[in-house]
Amino acid sequence: MMGNIINLGSNINGSSDMIIDIPPHSDFSIHNIPFGIFSTADTKPRVGVAIGDHILDLVAVAELGVFEFDTKVFEKPALNRFIGLGKTVSSKVRTDIQSWLKDDQSPLAKKHNLFVSQSDAKMHLPVQIGDYTDFFSSIEHATNVGMMFRDPANALLPNWRHLPVGYHGRASSIVVSGTPVIRPKGQVMPNGASSPVFQASKRLDFELETGFIIGKNSIMGSSISTEEAEDYIFGKVLFNDWSARDIQKWEYVPLGPFLGKSFASSISPWVVTLEALEPFRVAGPIQEPEVMPYLNYSGTKNYDINLEVSLTPDKGKEQLLCQSNFKYMYWNMCQQLAHHTVNGCNVNIGDVMGSGTISGKDEQSYGSMLELSWSGTKPISILDGTTRTFIEDGDTVTMRGHAEKDGKRVGFGEVSAKILPAL
Repeated sequence: MMGNIINLGSNINGSSDMIIDIPPHSDFSIHNIPFGIFSTADTKPRVGVAIGDHILDLVAVAELGVFEFDTKVFEKPALNRFIGLGKTVSSKVRTDIQSWLKDDQSPLAKKHNLFVSQSDAKMHLPVQIGDYTDFFSSIEHATNVGMMFRDPANALLPNWRHLPVGYHGRASSIVVSGTPVIRPKGQVMPNGASSPVFQASKRLDFELETGFIIGKNSIMGSSISTEEAEDYIFGKVLFNDWSARDIQKWEYVPLGPFLGKSFASSISPWVVTLEALEPFRVAGPIQEPEVMPYLNYSGTKNYDINLEVSLTPDKGKEQLLCQSNFKYMYWNMCQQLAHHTVNGCNVNIGDVMGSGTISGKDEQSYGSMLELSWSGTKPISILDGTTRTFIEDGDTVTMRGHAEKDGKRVGFGEVSAKILPAL
């Protein structure tokens, strides 16, 4: 799989004279170096790095004796042990790889079995997930939902501008991109009915989210400040928090989401580090009223990450449904983590924190079918001549995301899943 030095000239990745070809506009540029878990027909799940259309096998790299730590962490089927070595180690691994990829005399240039084509690999869940929390942090999304189901003049609940609303989700049903999702069943209350019925959900929806991966354990009883929060965040992924809106509507009072959410969430396989996203920091929205002291923060904590969702009907063509951006988030990750732990709740390496649906200010940037079809009242035209208000059996939903600035592109790849009929 290894080639000679390839001069890529000037491209969006700002790369030239690389020891492996990186296609122009690749999500996995030399500026990225995301970590994930892959396997092949000949290897067990192990740690790798995405670079262009290839994966750098870190087990094979470790055999060269270039690392100064216990490299058995690369042989594990999850990133947790590697992440647990700390950012001092993981950041150096990332920068070393960047340096080696540009050096025709580096260890990577002297071996020909270090790279695997992504098309020949199977991707796995990147981390062993102990706990999962989902937030509700887009003011545009929260406002849209409030307008649909509550008083349009008072769309936000009284607590929304004072704290990052969240709920404890189900970690066991988080699946890696490419895993089909079975339509859930449960109780729903049909319009005009006097009693609920049991049926497969008819209002299955996606939620355009990102997630962040906890990279450091905290101690129960302690809390994490907004200043410390980034030390506890290893990186980010794309996240589709599937929702059965009809089941959710009937069950969520008074304790919130349960069966309408717990049946599945889909996660992208590559974890993009905070270091890779550093050039894309931006200021977040102005928060009014002023937040409590423990939620105050300094600096720019939002990130300019372009996001999109497409739908592909069974045997049909893919079409774009919406485009949004992570920079719209009202509550940032540091505030989310500070609030999550302010009561003494501990977090562990591999925990996933979902952003909540990321919607923008116009209809084309809404991050769910609930908003795009305005609760089913505005059907969306599909290329095959049909329409959608929610997701149908056979539909594949694909989310993509990337950040781009000053000739640098850092992307997440995609998270995709096909909906199968209820069992």
